[in-house]
Amino acid sequence: MNTAAIRQLIAQAREHERASQALSQTLQTRFQGLHPAISLPRENAPALLSRFVIAYIEEVPDVLDAAAEVAREAGIEDAIKPVLKIAEQFFQQPPALLAGHKGLAGLLDEAYLAHRLVEEVNDRYITYLGRPLIPLDTTRANLIVHRVIGEPFANQLDEAVHHALTVMLDEARFDKPSVEAYRARLAAADTESAWLRWPCLSRQLGVDLQFTARVPGVAETA
Repeated sequence: MNTAAIRQLIAQAREHERASQALSQTLQTRFQGLHPAISLPRENAPALLSRFVIAYIEEVPDVLDAAAEVAREAGIEDAIKPVLKIAEQFFQQPPALLAGHKGLAGLLDEAYLAHRLVEEVNDRYITYLGRPLIPLDTTRANLIVHRVIGEPFANQLDEAVHHALTVMLDEARFDKPSVEAYRARLAAADTESAWLRWPCLSRQLGVDLQFTARVPGVAETA
């Protein structure tokens, strides 16, 4: 894994943001139009949303490094390495639909692709093995970022993820004698405990989904 290159891209994007404030301006524009299910504290909500988005981007190399380490420890490196390489390539060789996207705003799209890839892989492993490959739930954070990116473009990114997995994780991959061995390794206590240091990102940063929220982008306070 060459996550050092991803970290360098993120550092460069943060420098670009300090000079341009492009991401902050984009989020300010989109803030009022966010789905009412996205719950934010009233005080300084746009800044908190910006903090969440940056943390979401910066979490990608950390998750990839942790996933590679867990895979080695659990003996499932051969299964997880192709997945991690695709997530890495989303940053280093973005798909054509991201052409021209720059700075943190551009990396948000790439981070969404990487996080959604992990989510989709987990869904497929749960379907066939009853266990996620990577015991990390990014679904809530991904739903929030989907709304921040906005439709229909976020749907196009989802389609890119589905396309990337079509060949790599087809049904035949799970129809092998080694499947039960994988299941046992995925269920090992050491594999699961290694992920306990990754709490729900959205809740950790004070951004949540609240489907009864009445005010767009803002949670009611007591």
